[in-house]
Amino acid sequence: MDFPKPLTVKEIAAIINAEIIGDGSFVSKGLNELHVVRKGDVTFVDHPKYYDKVLNSEASVIIINKRMEAPENKVLLYHESPFDAFNKLILKFKPFKPSSSLISETAEIGEGTIIQPGTFIGNNVKIGKNCIIHANVSIYDNTVIGDNVIIHSGSVLGADAYYFQRRPGGYKKFHSAGRVVIENNVEIGALCSIDKGVTADTRIGEGTKFDNHCQVGHDTVIGKNCLIGAFAAIAGVTVIEDDVILWANVSINKDIVIGKGAQILATSAVDKSIPSGTGKTYMGSPAVEVREYWKRHVALKQLPGIIRKNKF
Repeated sequence: MDFPKPLTVKEIAAIINAEIIGDGSFVSKGLNELHVVRKGDVTFVDHPKYYDKVLNSEASVIIINKRMEAPENKVLLYHESPFDAFNKLILKFKPFKPSSSLISETAEIGEGTIIQPGTFIGNNVKIGKNCIIHANVSIYDNTVIGDNVIIHSGSVLGADAYYFQRRPGGYKKFHSAGRVVIENNVEIGALCSIDKGVTADTRIGEGTKFDNHCQVGHDTVIGKNCLIGAFAAIAGVTVIEDDVILWANVSINKDIVIGKGAQILATSAVDKSIPSGTGKTYMGSPAVEVREYWKRHVALKQLPGIIRKNKF
């Protein structure tokens, strides 16, 4: 996420009431979570487990809850609650803006695109040419949709990330400032939900097709020409490469990569990354290569006879 204009560390520190450790004149263009952070960005860390990873990342400005010497070419901002400080920056520069009409005056809608009754289109949405947006679709602020896209009734694009930090009194929401980006020739079935990124984009690649009732979490990137079956649940910060097929009711864990050309059979659950380019098929929970799955299944069927024979 970029700031409306570059800010000095001194200006950022004043907004969040933080102590500067390092060069307060350094200029930052934006802020991002660790997994998408760029050189020059502001990020945060609030747990010792991740200090080293963040301090050695591309981030140039780090909001941290420990006083220490700033590493070379970095500036630290000491704050007792970095999570809250980062949230404050998000809310200042990407606040929620209420809408006063079903289709915002700031939305850009391309030639030949059909918007069916009851659809909501938020602020600064961009929709390309020759799209069909069916009834009662909700498209949140800043969403970008390419050409020749079809979105079926009841789908929601751009809802907040499901991202909360546990606190003694409950859960603290991590506010979302990212976008959803839908490339050309995508079709999204009825009652699907695609959440925006926290600070970056959730992206659906060209030619990908969704069945009904699919969920895509924040900051997930889905490649080109994928097929996503009904009731697929794809967690946040996941990468699904090109030409992947997920059949019905597949669940994908967060922070993993599903490699190009992989096929996941129905009702499977994937908890580890799958290699790219092998074109293999996987099934089970947790999912394994299909031949391995059937070997295990055959062995399991033999188990009762082994138990009877050996009188276990």
